[in-house]
Amino acid sequence: MRQRLHESQEKLFLAKDFIETVEGLVFAVVESGIEQGKILCFLRYIKNNQQWKKVDTTVANQILSKTYPHYLHYSANKDAYLHAVPTGLVTQHHQPRSKLKELYNKQRPDPIENDLILLCKLLQREGLDLDGVGVTGSILIAAQHIDSDIDLVFYCRETFHLARRICSQLIQQGECVALSKNDWQTSYLRRNCDLTMDEYCWHEQRKFNKVLINKRKVDLSFISHAIEDDVNQYKKLESITIVAQVSDASLAFDYPSLYTIIYPNINTVVCYTATYTGQAKAGEWIKVAGLLEQGSDGDKRIVVGSTREAEDEYIKVVDEQL
Repeated sequence: MRQRLHESQEKLFLAKDFIETVEGLVFAVVESGIEQGKILCFLRYIKNNQQWKKVDTTVANQILSKTYPHYLHYSANKDAYLHAVPTGLVTQHHQPRSKLKELYNKQRPDPIENDLILLCKLLQREGLDLDGVGVTGSILIAAQHIDSDIDLVFYCRETFHLARRICSQLIQQGECVALSKNDWQTSYLRRNCDLTMDEYCWHEQRKFNKVLINKRKVDLSFISHAIEDDVNQYKKLESITIVAQVSDASLAFDYPSLYTIIYPNINTVVCYTATYTGQAKAGEWIKVAGLLEQGSDGDKRIVVGSTREAEDEYIKVVDEQL
């Protein structure tokens, strides 16, 4: 059994990092920072015959409820039950930037790692600095298989948006390929979101945060280094659906995504699901279905992705008249 992390080894835990526990469970960090000495996360992998096996939401909840209930946590700040791991039970902290540096210099990369390295070199060639870039997902814990995607995570907002522009250029130059109709269909079915296929594709195709390299899908995401202490405690009120105008979408690609809206008594929409990251631009009108919450400061917000599945919750651009 691995030793627990010594206090001096503990580093900043950011969303998209993976953490491994004394029992051999791997959780994906879902929110940067620490809450009551715990890392908010979600169980993603378990050991099966000495190999990592990915588990879905239902199985993850069942495993923790039955065998590891100490990783179930009620967050008073969010008024929600979540997965959480005390920092003292972390045996290994898998960090995307360290992993990318390791793989970039690997002597004998596998085919998935080769595609990752090729993409990174193309980004570098176009002037992108890889210092603020990492790789997450299955590659982060060497659990990838031949059909695995590449999940690049960026820690600088400007670098992330530059990567989006470069990927658009690489498609035009023929060095990368846009997702095909079948690729979008697969992505849509995997997301299982509350949009039609046409609505999903319209929103996604203007984001330029997905691309194919050697027929392998690449996802780009952004994580802010800044961890702000939110002293607010939020109380869930009711499910709500509104149409509002977006006044500020500068944090639309953050995690969580944040949209400032013009609407009576509701200032913001906060989104915890990647499906609706970068979904709308300033000035556009959106239809939002989510959970209305009120902070201890009195401000109200709508949360999209109040559960991992985000069932019946969505953000979509609409005409003003709707």
